[in-house]
Amino acid sequence: MGKTCKPVIVVHGGAGTWNPVHSQPALKRVKEAANTAFSMLRTGGTAVDAVTETVALLEDTGAFNAGCGSALNIEKRVEMEAAVMDGETLQAGATALLSDIRNPVRLARVVMEETDHVFVVGKGAEELARIFNLERRKPATAVQIERYEMQLKSLFADQWGLPRLAALVKAHPEVFQLETAGAVALDGNGNVAAATSTGGFPLKLSGRIGDSPSIGCGTYADNQSGACSASGIGEIAIRLVLAKTVCNHIENGKTPQEAVEKAVALVNKRISGAPNAMGLVAIDVHGRIGAAHSSPNLCWAYMTSDHKEPVASLTAKFLK
Repeated sequence: MGKTCKPVIVVHGGAGTWNPVHSQPALKRVKEAANTAFSMLRTGGTAVDAVTETVALLEDTGAFNAGCGSALNIEKRVEMEAAVMDGETLQAGATALLSDIRNPVRLARVVMEETDHVFVVGKGAEELARIFNLERRKPATAVQIERYEMQLKSLFADQWGLPRLAALVKAHPEVFQLETAGAVALDGNGNVAAATSTGGFPLKLSGRIGDSPSIGCGTYADNQSGACSASGIGEIAIRLVLAKTVCNHIENGKTPQEAVEKAVALVNKRISGAPNAMGLVAIDVHGRIGAAHSSPNLCWAYMTSDHKEPVASLTAKFLK
């Protein structure tokens, strides 16, 4: 864009039901991540640098359903996924079905910058991680396994009295958390970027891929509009191409706040009568931000040059 802009970072730790025991540590983590990212932007870092490293920090905390905190699938295995997109070039990288990569978002960036592809999954993605010496980690921790056992116990309660997992999520939101780690940023050169990472839906079928690595669904960035990162029930974001929908609204003259509110209203209109928890954060090329959710909570934080420290909250614009 050739102009100097004031950098902005928006970070989220996911939409869902955040109980008091976990919410305060999570808020602290997103504030720390936002502060680190803003320092990077303030010293000349790019928007892609900021969102990648911010999400990597969140992946490492274990406080969110991403990286080392990823939920296990129905077969008691980790299958992580992530994406990153550069709004200046429209280059994007995405990866999924990862079992032991420490930071899936860094692998997504490798896909974007070191291959001719956008989406690489499974064995090929893990081989790419080996080639570029990305760190590995133990596939499942004791905390993840304990959470899995609790979720499985809830699933089998009432002797399969609930016919669909979605109905179970509605009945037990405190067990089936939908958190996802994500970030959107504007750098000093006026470029935007977005990144999102998740372990996916708890007890999901093996091989299921959600919206986080699906470009335009859970992650999107374009200097002609802005950037968006989504959290919640991935199938909904995929059906509505939700992140791109938000950016389209921005390109058509809506503020980021108006854009995310319209997108959440669309979710409530088109996907009604079923669990439809979603959360969205967005930014435009002018540095304006937006956040909205249909879930009870959205753990998020942002920082601009007008703030001495990040602002964090468990709520944004809530639409019923």
